[in-house]
Amino acid sequence: MPFQRFVETGRVAFVSDGPHKGKLVSIVDVIDQTRVLVDGPANQVPRGELRLNQLHLTKFRIKFPFTASTRIVRKAWNDAKINEKWEGSAWSKKMAAKEKRAQLTDFDRFKLRRARSRRNHIRTIVFRNLKKAASRNGTLYGKKKMAKGGDKPKPKKAGKGKSA
Repeated sequence: MPFQRFVETGRVAFVSDGPHKGKLVSIVDVIDQTRVLVDGPANQVPRGELRLNQLHLTKFRIKFPFTASTRIVRKAWNDAKINEKWEGSAWSKKMAAKEKRAQLTDFDRFKLRRARSRRNHIRTIVFRNLKKAASRNGTLYGKKKMAKGGDKPKPKKAGKGKSA
């Protein structure tokens, strides 16, 4: 099945547009093909309708009855520990990193650029040393090569008076 996240009652969604941008809400009811009734009791988002193109569906889903009250949605939200799960998700961490990068000053960006340059320089030196060692071992291209000289066993020739 190609789709994993469906618009359904209890689906937790991230608001991407509007006055509640950046907050998590839970879908309480589907109004029609383009609108849903949402409630975000843990994030101070009042119950109301939002367009589906304002939402990004997350992998989280909580269980509560159809068109449950805010109190019941809040209880299900807290029982499922949605806020802790969200903070631990890669999506949340990526957004936090993006926000942190946006807050950098010119000097911070300069220091970051210098640190990356030093890291890459050190990485290059280590790579070259490993490559030289592998070249000396003869393992540079995968197989260990035989040493040059007389290490190869000579094939035995069948003698005249001996029977095999």
